[in-house]
Amino acid sequence: MRLLAPFVIGLAAFGGLFACAGEKPQAGAAFNPAYRGIETILLDGDLVNFRVAMTGARDDKDVAAYAACAAAQYALIRGFGFARHVRTNVAIKAGVWRGDAVYTISASLPRGVKTIDAEVTVRDCGAQGIPTV
Repeated sequence: MRLLAPFVIGLAAFGGLFACAGEKPQAGAAFNPAYRGIETILLDGDLVNFRVAMTGARDDKDVAAYAACAAAQYALIRGFGFARHVRTNVAIKAGVWRGDAVYTISASLPRGVKTIDAEVTVRDCGAQGIPTV
């Protein structure tokens, strides 16, 4: 049993090195986002794909918020008042966070729990400094 203890401690330390090698941001790092653009792709009728890119994100939630802001503004531009989140995939490579989100847009409040009021969301995005276009 005593022989295993140094091995386990060494293995844990070695594993910790790999954890540091990933592209996750440092905990407690200052939030200094740079929004690098939004690509909008109409998939089918009311189904829309939003691809966003940014640097300085703290985590996936910052990227998802950027995509939600894009979806809300798009809904307003198209004359709709609501959007419903379908899915968001987030990846980070070379310090650039990319979000690939799909939303449905509609004139009336859609069914589901992940709905957003486009007007309220755009206003909130502006208050948080998140661009919508």
